[in-house]
Amino acid sequence: MITIQDFLRYNRQMMLPEIGESGQEKLKKAKVLVIGAGGLGCPILQYLATAGVGTIGIVDFDKVELHNLHRQILYTENHIDTPKATTAKTILEALNPNIEIEAFEDKLTIENAERIISTFDVIVDGCDNFTTRYLVNDTCVKLGKSLVYGSILKFEGQLAVFNHKGSKNLRDLFPEPPNPKDVPSCSVNGVMGSLPGIIGTMMSHETLKLIMELPTLENELVLFNTLNWNFTKLKF
Repeated sequence: MITIQDFLRYNRQMMLPEIGESGQEKLKKAKVLVIGAGGLGCPILQYLATAGVGTIGIVDFDKVELHNLHRQILYTENHIDTPKATTAKTILEALNPNIEIEAFEDKLTIENAERIISTFDVIVDGCDNFTTRYLVNDTCVKLGKSLVYGSILKFEGQLAVFNHKGSKNLRDLFPEPPNPKDVPSCSVNGVMGSLPGIIGTMMSHETLKLIMELPTLENELVLFNTLNWNFTKLKF
């Protein structure tokens, strides 16, 4: 049930006829798990929390480091050496005390993936490695969970929605993960600090639309080159 406090906080988005009270109620009842509280995870978490998603889970076993701060905008120097998951939880609870936050200071593994993922409605993958990415995808397929996917490198980002209402999944697009030796990474190749903000915000936007049953990506991969603003959407 939408309260007066909910209306006062969320009325600017509730004014949209596509959202209204029913859409806000769907957000309030939703349970979303975000994998990773780093570059992508920070803006994803902020916008899900401030939009009123009722329960948000955060999975991250890492700690805040100085080199994170140019792109992981939840954190300050005061947070260095603190666990990202529980630090993010504290910050998000200050942003919106009316929602529930669950922090998992765990590395997602074959042993715990189903247990953690099973209690959430929608999964958002903001991780930074293919091992976790495929584990998340395969677990979502097994459990029938919708998955919002994103990735970043240098000036470029990708975005897709997998396994939603019978749509295709990551393995339909890329059947097998690449050899780790052949995979470029931000730690070696770099990333523009504002890029994860752009792609992470797009991922949160798609997650909110998915929860409220608005049109979302379906068997489409968005490729976004922010150096020259080249936006491509591929069907698969």
